[in-house]
Amino acid sequence: MFTPRLGLETLKAYSVEESNWRIRLDANERPADLPPAVKAKILEKLAALPFNRYPELSAQSLKTTIGTDFGLAAANVVIGNGSSEILEAVCYAFGGAGRSIVYPSPSFSMYGIYAKLADSRPVPVELTADYTVDADKLLAAARENAAGIILLCNPNNPTGTVMPPEQVEYIVKSTQSLVVVDEAYHEFYGKSSVNLLNKYTNLAIARTFSKAYGLAAARAGYLLADEAIVRTIGKVLLPYNVNALTLTAAETVFGMRGAFADSLAENRRERERLTAVLSAVPGITVYPSQTNFLLIKSEQAAVLADRLSARGIGIRDFSKVPGLLGCIRITVGTPAENDAVLEAVSL
Repeated sequence: MFTPRLGLETLKAYSVEESNWRIRLDANERPADLPPAVKAKILEKLAALPFNRYPELSAQSLKTTIGTDFGLAAANVVIGNGSSEILEAVCYAFGGAGRSIVYPSPSFSMYGIYAKLADSRPVPVELTADYTVDADKLLAAARENAAGIILLCNPNNPTGTVMPPEQVEYIVKSTQSLVVVDEAYHEFYGKSSVNLLNKYTNLAIARTFSKAYGLAAARAGYLLADEAIVRTIGKVLLPYNVNALTLTAAETVFGMRGAFADSLAENRRERERLTAVLSAVPGITVYPSQTNFLLIKSEQAAVLADRLSARGIGIRDFSKVPGLLGCIRITVGTPAENDAVLEAVSL
């Protein structure tokens, strides 16, 4: 009789509450569809796409476009179905039996699952009380556990906190592990570790089109790294792993990134407005954020989540999750959506 692979019984599948929310502020998505000019250009290109043909096997066109923008070669770029597929592939390529994968906690919930799927031992390292990274504690955990990989989410999800560039460099230069910096929320922060790629060969940077650039439906992401790292990751990715529709959409969006400047500026303004108003509510703590979401803490977190849900507003309730007790995460929406949140919370 066939049985599931050993170890899967301990894993929980990634899941979110699938509800038909009137206002969706639970997944850190761009609150509006693509800018009209961007969407029109994508549809124009898709109309000319030969659907009967396989996509580029190596996604060479998009790799070249991205690499050139960063002063790198196409050989320094990996393309995947969101940065999630790439991070999983990194764990397969550089993890494995007898190795550990170290990452701060709380952070993106899939890191530990990717490690287990790669037969690696996940080693979460607790963040400090204010949700910042203790670099020396992280490095010590990597040394003690023979880490193949150190995963850093910067800015961090779900806390919104950041590691300054100099702290990232300190970690990279102080370890022989591969350091992967997940910069899914880079566009909201503005600072990056990309400039360190020419200095350190044990560094990789992952990005996504799903957040700031509104391609969550298409699932597109990329990784920048030394050519040897890219070649190794390529060995564990499926042939034609990214479909032609996604490649077309991603290359168009990357070339028209300037069209998103106004919405990014509005998101920053709205984040600051939400922070100021929510911080003034008795019993609520708002953690500093450099992302498109806020983590708030309250003894009444579950009540707040229920109140928002009753008004058709979806958020992520972490109030019973270890390390995030009493916390909920709210995506920054449109001004009108944020008004609805503030009205509900202030009741």
